[in-house]
Amino acid sequence: MRSIPDVCEVALVRGAEASERPELLLEVPHGATRAADFDRLRDALRGTFPADLREFFFVNTDVGAPEVALRVAERVVAADPRRCAAVIRCLLPRTFVDCNRVLDAQTAPRASAAGELTPGVHAWVRDPADLELLLARYRAYRALVESACDLVCGQGGTAVMVHTYAPRSVEVPVDERIVAHLRAAYAPERFEIWPLRAPVDLIVDTPEGTRLASDELVERVRAAFAAAGLEVALNGAYSLHPDTLAGVLARRHRGQTLCLELRRDLLVPAFTPFQEMQVDPVKVERVAVPLAAALSR
Repeated sequence: MRSIPDVCEVALVRGAEASERPELLLEVPHGATRAADFDRLRDALRGTFPADLREFFFVNTDVGAPEVALRVAERVVAADPRRCAAVIRCLLPRTFVDCNRVLDAQTAPRASAAGELTPGVHAWVRDPADLELLLARYRAYRALVESACDLVCGQGGTAVMVHTYAPRSVEVPVDERIVAHLRAAYAPERFEIWPLRAPVDLIVDTPEGTRLASDELVERVRAAFAAAGLEVALNGAYSLHPDTLAGVLARRHRGQTLCLELRRDLLVPAFTPFQEMQVDPVKVERVAVPLAAALSR
């Protein structure tokens, strides 16, 4: 299990008494959170894109998720030197290709209506060579994640998909005018009308209501966060959609995966949606401690 240049970073956190085979996987499919991540991929593409697309990237990426995942891995291993954990951080901005989607060679760029599952490849990707590059990198990422998940869960371990989401549920069309839509939604006089999301949301059921995560683990995680003063929702923002990679892995390894969202504003000094945000290590620790404790038992 190794990093793939321009696709993902793999960190292996191993205790002094552990083997090299991880039995805990933390996957961050929207781990491209830095301006440099956006710029690197944008420079590799040859098409023309909306001038303000970088602002959409800052709004729509999972700020804080990579730091939480790594800190959880470190705490789990520190609590038990016999354990080994792997963290996979995707480096592909979902602004161009969403690695938490089920895509194939026939996938075409498209827009989405307000409230719909956002597309795997966005409508502003027009150049055929760009689409080919994006899908090739997506396939490399997905192959690594599926292999890692099969390895970890195949030996009785657990895979956790770590996400962060914006503080409020803002529903707008995702099309070429996405930044204009978002700026209108985020205007001070409108922003407060959008529903406030829970600090933690455990995404554990299918759209039909079938539980794919372990009830015992769900309760441990819920109780640990509650004890830390963090409200927990179950499938509050969405469910395990079959067109997501998290949904595919949850079905394949029933009872051995957990997908969760953490509220982004609780991980940064200030929530500035259209600008690059820095992560507050103290706030990261606040959510990493209970999650690591639940995964350590």
